[in-house]
Amino acid sequence: MNPLVGIVVVCHSRALARAAVALAQEMVHSRPVRIITAAGLDDTTFGTDAGQVVQAITAADTGAGVVVLMDLGSAVLAAELALDLLEDARGRVLLCPAPLVEGLVVAAVVAAGGASREEVAAEAAGALAGKTELLSGPPTADVPAADAQAVDHPLDERAPGELVGAFTVLNPHGLHARPAARIVHEVRSLPVRVHVRNRTTGSAWVPASSLSKLTMLGALRGHDVEIRVSGDQAQQTLERLLALAARGFDETPEGHCTDGERTRRAPLPASAGIGIGPARRGQLAHLDVPDSRTDDPAREWRRLQEAIAAVHDDVARVRARASGEWGDAASAIFDAHLLLLDDPALHEELRCLLESGRAAAPAWSSALTRTAEELTAIPDPYLQARAADVRSVRDQVLRELLGSVPAGTPAAAAPAGVLVCADLTPAEVAELDPGRVNAVLLAFGSPTAHSAILLRARSIPAIVAAGPAVLDIPEGTPVAVDGTCGEYVIDPPAEVLTTFHARAAEQVQRARHAHSHARAPAVTSDGVRVLVGANIGTMEDAHAAADLGADLAGLVRTEFLFLDRAGAPDVGEQEAVYRAIAGHLGGRRITLRTLDAGGDKPLSYLPMPPEANPFLGVRGIRLSLTRPRLLADQLLAMVRVAHDVPVSVMFPMISTLEEFRRARNLLDDAIRRDGRPRPAGLRVGIMVEVPATALAAAVFAAHVDFFSIGTNDLTQYALAAERGNDAVAELGDPADPGVLRLIDAACRGAAGRVPVGVCGEMAADERATALLVGLGVRELSVAPAVIPTIKQAVRALNSGAAAELGALALNVESASAVRELLAQSFRA
Repeated sequence: MNPLVGIVVVCHSRALARAAVALAQEMVHSRPVRIITAAGLDDTTFGTDAGQVVQAITAADTGAGVVVLMDLGSAVLAAELALDLLEDARGRVLLCPAPLVEGLVVAAVVAAGGASREEVAAEAAGALAGKTELLSGPPTADVPAADAQAVDHPLDERAPGELVGAFTVLNPHGLHARPAARIVHEVRSLPVRVHVRNRTTGSAWVPASSLSKLTMLGALRGHDVEIRVSGDQAQQTLERLLALAARGFDETPEGHCTDGERTRRAPLPASAGIGIGPARRGQLAHLDVPDSRTDDPAREWRRLQEAIAAVHDDVARVRARASGEWGDAASAIFDAHLLLLDDPALHEELRCLLESGRAAAPAWSSALTRTAEELTAIPDPYLQARAADVRSVRDQVLRELLGSVPAGTPAAAAPAGVLVCADLTPAEVAELDPGRVNAVLLAFGSPTAHSAILLRARSIPAIVAAGPAVLDIPEGTPVAVDGTCGEYVIDPPAEVLTTFHARAAEQVQRARHAHSHARAPAVTSDGVRVLVGANIGTMEDAHAAADLGADLAGLVRTEFLFLDRAGAPDVGEQEAVYRAIAGHLGGRRITLRTLDAGGDKPLSYLPMPPEANPFLGVRGIRLSLTRPRLLADQLLAMVRVAHDVPVSVMFPMISTLEEFRRARNLLDDAIRRDGRPRPAGLRVGIMVEVPATALAAAVFAAHVDFFSIGTNDLTQYALAAERGNDAVAELGDPADPGVLRLIDAACRGAAGRVPVGVCGEMAADERATALLVGLGVRELSVAPAVIPTIKQAVRALNSGAAAELGALALNVESASAVRELLAQSFRA
């Protein structure tokens, strides 16, 4: 596939540039166009910089050249200077005098259709023609057409083989930019010549391949538009265009609204519990980055190194604290931040910026802002989601360089209340004081985002995706938040406040009762035993699990031993740690998952080639099987411990029976290497995370001792919704009937031959306990703090009624319908 022309936006205002790019990208319906901005000196300071323009041009050029659009004044000078600084730029870069917003919209559309640099620039330059025509103003320029078809077509003549059709414009706002862009994309992808005219106004014929010409038609709702098509696929093209027009160009009646504006997303529960208090704004202090210069690059490099090192230490400290308090899954969130701080390519770019005379702070800000914007512009959702990590690290280092406030939120020292803000980074959540933050209400975010995971780990009630309107809540306004069901009320009246207080009191009472019975078995009212275990990622988790009544360690995340070090732990170190965990649990069974690295948990001493989507790449058992010695040592340590305590070995990310057999063979080798008979209490199982594995459960059941369903990964793979991506947060719901059918398939495949457990976050949702038990799950492994609650939820069940609930849930139409069903059952 041939590369597309790249576009660079040079603008005094960063906010304006971003908004213009967002508008332009809304018009692109085919291949994504690379649009890079060189705008503003920082988020609030106006200005342009030739160095930024050079970087933007380089980033935008994928082989087809670049068109540069500018706003005014020094933007033009900066763009021209950038061309002088770039070798051979004149042959591949065109500076376009088009109006910035209109020109960018047109340029993006025609570039997406595969147009050349010259065509893109010419179309953009004529972008004002439609507006001036409609407003009867004088033309700003006699712009040459970008397409040879642009000459007027005689109204009373038809070319040989030409077909004619017509449609009535249905769109409320007429044939504006978005529907016109759909026409352009259809036409440019086919070997045809298409002309259109507004028959109602008697306009001239214009080429349908030109967005600027189409907007000149002034076609309003109810106007009749005539089409003439010639070429090899004339009939098919005419039919497609008429069908598209009949559908209103796939635009909703609101016309100009984006998808996000048309459908208000319901608030999403992110962390259970109730919090009531005055609204407290949680914005970090604004960072004013001066555009300072230096004549001593070496000194600035030392300053930058010291700031990076200080932030590295801070992040490592927070990571260690997260590991100790909330488990390895939470602490691994900070690994991406540490890797970015150590990135050698970034350091080389910074050296170049410093050598060019930029001081440390603006150099760092420029480099990381550009990186974040490039990630945001890439259509891959996984990479887009990483932009938040880049901005978080950028601001932390800038605060160190500028001597600003630390990377926590002012809410940490503010009066107690409900923290209301746009979003939170994991580092900011780590700094919150649960004694002062009664609840968190976020305008954006996702219940599967890293920050939400930490909020749950810290038992801070939270709602995400509440919408930008919550940012207008005045400071001090009373707010009531129920993070269990996703409900919040602003300035609640007395009766509503009474209801929330009653809910909170009930939750406290239930929690006390559950804790008083935490060590008792979890048995349904009709005598079905359900084991409730702990997910363990640290020694502290193991100690807490024992205190809170865990029946076993349902998941030991052994990767906590392998992270943040220069090399893998040897057999002796692993054995000692596994024995210590077993010691805390007093001889109860421990389920040791083999190394689950790769994807979002990279290991510095196991370098892997870049992957377009690491979650679908070499991770879990796939990575371990490529490093058989690493896996062999881990299995030997597990076998040694299994002679003294009951051990279950669990292999993650199993997709095929062949993968399991290879891993099982390595376990058999480890038993022989140990030199003793097979440990009596040793069991071998797999995680069911891949949909194909759930569907093939009956095959696997003949070879394993147990299944453990990882609902987090099973959900993201089943619904094609990466669980760290806020944009698809609503899709990634484990209560989706499709995901439930996979859980049901795994339980049916086990058919009583092997037990089935769940160790994903769904197991910790007390409202889902009846559903999982009803589908056949007999082991739930959760964070230690939740064990008493889940045990109590099991005791409240009748297994027969739970089975009926499970059957009902499999046949409803949506995740929201399932959750309503669960809510009704829970209340009953």
